[in-house]
Amino acid sequence: MTDAVVVGAGIAGLVTALCLSRIGIPTTLVERRTGFTEVGAGLQLSPNASRILIDLGLGAPLRRVGFEPERVVVRRAGSGREIGGVALGPFMRERFGAPYLVVQRIDLQTLLLDAVRAQPNIRLLVGRAVEGVTAEPKPTARLRTAAGALEEIDADLIVGADGVRSRLRAALGDDREPAFKGYVAWRATIPREAAPRELAGNETGLWLGPGGHVVHYPIAGGRLLNIVAVERRREPVEGWSAPGDPAVIQALHARSAEPLRRLLAQAPDWLLWSLLDLPAKAMSRGALALVGDAAHPVLPFLAQGAALAIEDAAALAGFLRAGETVEGALKAYAAARLPRARRVQGAARRNGGIYHARAPVAFARDLVMGRRSPEAMTEAYAWLYGWGPAA
Repeated sequence: MTDAVVVGAGIAGLVTALCLSRIGIPTTLVERRTGFTEVGAGLQLSPNASRILIDLGLGAPLRRVGFEPERVVVRRAGSGREIGGVALGPFMRERFGAPYLVVQRIDLQTLLLDAVRAQPNIRLLVGRAVEGVTAEPKPTARLRTAAGALEEIDADLIVGADGVRSRLRAALGDDREPAFKGYVAWRATIPREAAPRELAGNETGLWLGPGGHVVHYPIAGGRLLNIVAVERRREPVEGWSAPGDPAVIQALHARSAEPLRRLLAQAPDWLLWSLLDLPAKAMSRGALALVGDAAHPVLPFLAQGAALAIEDAAALAGFLRAGETVEGALKAYAAARLPRARRVQGAARRNGGIYHARAPVAFARDLVMGRRSPEAMTEAYAWLYGWGPAA
């Protein structure tokens, strides 16, 4: 019987383990950390991702922790003028057969971990750092425990879900490093009732400006408001959770519209991370495969990082179930996923240019958005939201 090792127990790794378990592949899920503490981060799960989680039997817990905004409201950061909107809520559900949800990352990780622990054919190993993998004579993952002991695990298949700075990417012949793209993201959460009344509704807010943009939406079942502010910066910050000075982000938006200034002022604590990019190149080699950010980091200007990772997991399981050999299945998986990943990465990059455009391009952008209905704005991404594992 085929067995697998999945490296990394983030969103990509957890969903991959569940998808492999569902098709009868015993899986060892390896995680360097011993705990999951990304409380302050929010995720957007568009229908191409939520339908996969629902198909895995996670619909009920997802509905408990998720939130379904009715629409996206797009505004100019400077004036506060509403530019346009994107239809979510019932329209998204009816059009694509699954909801567009927003969720706190730790809530999603927790429900996925619970699902993983409930599967008898998934073994979860924490506190193990993967030092490398070999492909011959049989795929083997070399692990180092917190105590310094070396372990080796043989498998028929090894999946790298170890994030943007993947250690397994080099095993596929790709030793590139992700590049800093000149943007740093600030993130914070506040009680929803602390937000200005006009920004505390059942919607996602998107504020566009030449120096960056701000997005906010309810999470934790609607109890909290997640805020992400992206700014241009010449130098990256260290790590994924560098502390940010509230006075700095408020000064950056000193000329922004008054409701946005009041919203940002409500956040006493901020965490920062640098935005990295790496064009997708290789997603499999022999019995090794990559999923999620290990294969294709996605800039957050399309809100598809988690969704694309979840797609990868479902697609990988589908090809393994249909394929006669592991190597043949992984080759087919890579051939199918690379064009999709590259298209999503490209669309996210273009959105960054659109979000942060200066005059006169910004005026043309506003004119186009203003002339399109919210439903038409959603329909422009039918190629994205309509994806399913059968594709």
